[in-house]
Amino acid sequence: MEAFYNLIQILLTVIEYVVFLYLLISVLYVFIYSVAGHSYKKRKKLEKVSKRSVAVFIPAYKEDAVIVEVAKNALKQDYKSDLFDVVVIADSMQDETLEKLRSLPIIVVEVSFENSTKTKALNKAMATLKKKYDIALILDADNIMEYKFLSKINEAFENGYQIVQGHRKAKNLNTSYAILDAISEEINNHVYRRGHRALGLSSALIGSGMAFDYTLFKTSMANIKAIGGFDKELEFEMAKKRISIEYLQDAFVLDEKIQKSSGFSKQRKRWLSTQFVYFRQYFFSGLTQLVKYGNINFFDKLVQMIILPRVLLLGLTIIFTILYLLNAYFFGIITSISATSWVINTSLLFIGFLLAIPSSFYNIKTLNAMLALPSAFFRMFLLLFKLKGANKKYIHTEKDFSQNQQK
Repeated sequence: MEAFYNLIQILLTVIEYVVFLYLLISVLYVFIYSVAGHSYKKRKKLEKVSKRSVAVFIPAYKEDAVIVEVAKNALKQDYKSDLFDVVVIADSMQDETLEKLRSLPIIVVEVSFENSTKTKALNKAMATLKKKYDIALILDADNIMEYKFLSKINEAFENGYQIVQGHRKAKNLNTSYAILDAISEEINNHVYRRGHRALGLSSALIGSGMAFDYTLFKTSMANIKAIGGFDKELEFEMAKKRISIEYLQDAFVLDEKIQKSSGFSKQRKRWLSTQFVYFRQYFFSGLTQLVKYGNINFFDKLVQMIILPRVLLLGLTIIFTILYLLNAYFFGIITSISATSWVINTSLLFIGFLLAIPSSFYNIKTLNAMLALPSAFFRMFLLLFKLKGANKKYIHTEKDFSQNQQK
């Protein structure tokens, strides 16, 4: 009986250390790159820049409500009109929408698939286009580029980069979930883009507002069959080829943020599924790339698939800290990890987040939005048990589009 009791104690101790170390690694990852992000420096402007031709791809699945205005806005660039084409990939659009799109000076590629994905849409569009371009730029169907976006992207290519990620930021801040979504995006921008570039690593891609050498993108996409998260698969492929991804902090693309809890759940389910899929797919190759080839960028991408999403990381860290503090002051159960260790862990996480969140979010609206965090946490926690089959079919996130754009 004593042997059985000892075995249980050892098992509980192992579990305790595993949970703590896992959360500690996630926290340290956020903290280190948040600190590093403040040493990010903009690249020097070039005096003379060659202009490249650009194909602006906008995959649009059932986005009749916004796609016409988005296409019109995409044409408004301080870039020579004969050097860029807006290519709307119209999937399952209404006839009225198609008619309006065809009246614009853009290219409309109409597609239809049994199971629609961005990967299929982009590959079909590139196979259809006969014109040769230098750069492929990808937007979401609700994205609005700033006036000088193409010029800034082009200048980055002049600096020798083959892949460039722009700064995607919130278009709307009209609900608590929209504010939380916007903050999450900016934390990602700071940690996975600014912080990484400051330390000489590749920026993470985000699925839109990103530009590629056209030939590189076309050949790479031909080998990708992703249902969701094609940008993550591209990241791994580029890391394997040791192609660096640049990030432009001052090149903005406005993005419509999730406004309701239902949209939040759909979006996060897709993201969580993608994370698990690519963790399994690249686990062994990630270790091989690090140990055999010293490919830190590739291994770093694998680590990103291990790190908990921000809401889950924050919620679980706080919960464990509270439980250990209650135990230390009221119950006195002997534990392997002290309450002090959990308090330090939580403190580092808070500091990391505070360093990553732009000062513009330090206001009463954000404070009110924080009241929705417990609901967001429990929704994401429950999603962990509902991921089966989520990667088999593209999950389309429907958004309630705001009337006023946030500048």
